[in-house]
Amino acid sequence: MSRPIEALFNAAALAHNYQLIQQRAPRARALAVIKANGYGHGVERVVAALPDADGFAILEIETAIQLRRNGITQPILLLEGVFSAAELSDCATYNLSIAVHSVLHIEWLEQAQLVRPISIFLKLNTGMNRLGFPAESAAQSVTRLQQCQNVADITLMMHFATADEPELGISAQWQRFQAATAGLNLPISTANSAAIFAFPEVQGDWVRPGVALYGSSPFAAKTAQSLGLQAVMSLRSQVIGVQTLSAGDTVGYGATFTADQDMRIGIVACGYADGYPRHAPTGTPVWIAGQRTRLLGRVSMDMLCIDLTPWPHLDIGSRVELWGEHLPIDEVAAAAGTISYELMCALTARVPVHNV
Repeated sequence: MSRPIEALFNAAALAHNYQLIQQRAPRARALAVIKANGYGHGVERVVAALPDADGFAILEIETAIQLRRNGITQPILLLEGVFSAAELSDCATYNLSIAVHSVLHIEWLEQAQLVRPISIFLKLNTGMNRLGFPAESAAQSVTRLQQCQNVADITLMMHFATADEPELGISAQWQRFQAATAGLNLPISTANSAAIFAFPEVQGDWVRPGVALYGSSPFAAKTAQSLGLQAVMSLRSQVIGVQTLSAGDTVGYGATFTADQDMRIGIVACGYADGYPRHAPTGTPVWIAGQRTRLLGRVSMDMLCIDLTPWPHLDIGSRVELWGEHLPIDEVAAAAGTISYELMCALTARVPVHNV
């Protein structure tokens, strides 16, 4: 018998989340963000669950090419553009759109010999200060791109740094973007997951939902359920051992938990080698048999321990959910001092994924 840990993928939940996002941004088309192997869900699995998606956004050109070879015809945007001039040829051959965020990209486009022009998303820096041209150079960059025979069309693009933080909002970035692009009359793509739900005025022509697609809230103070989102991934395992502790006994490496009374603990087949965060502390919620319990002690490579004291009937073989349908991944991430993105992307290859 194989190890009992598994991740369950709910295609219907993913489709629901995408449709909800379309409803929240009715004037825009939605590029489903599938980078990092579909946020750990499996990129081909995600794409198959969204046959009517308006398009997809990804980082890895190799994966984008494979999607084309698999028959995917919708627009595919390379979010960080190309990393060499040679990749432009593949972008043209496979009809991939690219983000252009540096003068070097424009130079490569001007010098390339391509089989067809490429759709461009011109990335403007309005305050995130990662990638992008200074917003105020938008008109100059647009003029240069419009004169390039290898450019099919241009969409103006930016990324909000604090759309998920109500006290900071988007005002300064949005105003800078509007001022810099006034009169250019080009399509725009500005809204990430948080902006889609919090700032409908910035929907633009293309929205780029990421974490919300997978059923996680982009806001610390709002639950996914309150937004109408459904969990796409559930990480589940079983109790594979039970120990009885006396007051004063400790649990796990480093003896970081000490029992203050007689206790029963369950040993669960899941650890940091599966993608569960090693830094999750005692008290991190775990769901078992229709109720919540808590993580105890330090997470090991292959196992973690949970409190079974209130439930003497729970024993070896009891099913456990580490996050998912019954236990929001956002709660587990918050308890571990991280974000749901990291937990999703950290799922390792040794965990089998099954469709619900």
